Amino acid sequence: MTRSSPVFYDRSTDTMYVTFREGRAAQTIAHDDRDFAVDIGEDGQPVGYEIQHASEHPDVIAEALRILLRGGRIAA
Repeated sequence: MTRSSPVFYDRSTDTMYVTFREGRAAQTIAHDDRDFAVDIGEDGQPVGYEIQHASEHPDVIAEALRILLRGGRIAA
């Protein structure tokens, strides 16, 4: 994985971050029951997902990758 990759995994903490697009997070919405948080940009659209205990949550990883493939947009 290169630095330009939209997916970063830190094996030492089992944390994955999926960047959907450039931008700063205006707020972060935590989903503690699934060990992830969504960074939301000022326009109300997601900037990225941080997934804690990533190896235990392939469903959340798949969800984040689907959003990435849609260009960072959450389906209505």
